[in-house]
Parts: sequence; structure tokens; C-alpha cells
Amino acid sequence: MRLGSKLAKYGLTAAAVTVIAVPVTVVATAGPASSAAYCGRTVGDMDNRSWPRQTAGVSANQRSGSSASCGNTGWADNQNVLDYHCWTSGDGGTWTYLRNDTDGSSGWVKDTLLPSGGSRVWCGF
Repeated sequence: MRLGSKLAKYGLTAAAVTVIAVPVTVVATAGPASSAAYCGRTVGDMDNRSWPRQTAGVSANQRSGSSASCGNTGWADNQNVLDYHCWTSGDGGTWTYLRNDTDGSSGWVKDTLLPSGGSRVWCGF
């Protein structure tokens, strides 16, 4: 008796075909995918840290988005108290949205210009 007919005799042909026909699903996991904040994008305070922050010894433009091509919304310098809201990606790295508590302005500042590298909370985009 041939193998094929033995499988058919015991009803194993359908099972063998079923096992072969089962699709395989690959699940990939990754960290947060972030994208730049478009010019004009604002966000609420997600960081919730109450202690003040200041720039890393230099003046920095606050921008309307996480790009140097976005308009200037104010200045942050080493004399200002800054409240970090959250971070996202942008031109050349990551950017933090912040409120300058000294003058009330808000905007995006490149994290390399901020103490501690900016906010620790991801904006979610």
C-alpha cells in the first residue's frame, strides 16, 4: 500500500493539507513612532513636572512647530523659567513643547538646547 492511500484510509490527507494551509502571522513590536509637529501645533501639559527648567546656558528660539522653518513664537534663555509639556521628533532630532513662565509665551525648542535633554514625556505623535 502506498503512503498516500494509507493517509487517505485514516483520514489524514485533509489534516495534512489543513496544517500546510494554515497562514503564519508575523507580529512586530516597536517603540513609539513619532513625527514632527507641524507649524502651528500646540499641546497641553502632559509632563506634569512642577519644578522650573531653564535653557542650557544659551538663548533658543521657541518655534510654532518642531522645525527651524516654523515661525518664531518667542525666546527662551538661561534666565527664564520653563515648563516642559512633551517631546516629539523634528528637524535634526527631538523637540520639546514648553511654556515660558517668565513671559507667558509657548513654543517648540530643540532638545539639545534644553537642560536634561527636554521633556521625558512623548507627545504621542
